Amino acid sequence: MKKIILLFSLIVLIGCKSKKPDTTTEAIPEVVTFVRLTSTEVDANLKTKAYQLGKRILMTCNTSKFKPFNNSEATRSVIDNITEEKLSKTCAKFRQRYGDFKDLKLMQIYKDNETRTTIFRYKALYTKAVANKELRVYMNDQSQVSAIKSMDWSDTFERKLFRNTDTDTE
Repeated sequence: MKKIILLFSLIVLIGCKSKKPDTTTEAIPEVVTFVRLTSTEVDANLKTKAYQLGKRILMTCNTSKFKPFNNSEATRSVIDNITEEKLSKTCAKFRQRYGDFKDLKLMQIYKDNETRTTIFRYKALYTKAVANKELRVYMNDQSQVSAIKSMDWSDTFERKLFRNTDTDTE
């Protein structure tokens, strides 16, 4: 009986032993909050540019031709990440599921004052009405696209997002 209690105590003691903290240098993303803007609070030229650049990407799905961004339109990371090969793969999926791309409808605009990034939330309209897609176009303070993200539409904007400057398409 004493051996069983001793063995049980030893198992509990080993199970309760705390783990050593992870000493890797992996960065933990910083959580940021955003301020919602009205359409009149945003420069009309910036709104037009965000719309045209976002539409250019999704129109690639209809035409199979993509005019690459230049340095005045997008950051180097976006230019490097948006390749015709990646777009073709994404477009094939989108066309099969949603049909042809029709247009973008601006739904909301947010501002991250810390990074001075303006986020345009567009509802992407397709010929098939099976699902609503969202296209987020992130514009930096130099009026360049700093990220583009495609996802399923949600009526609520997730305010606690991890800072992201990559291009991400579903």
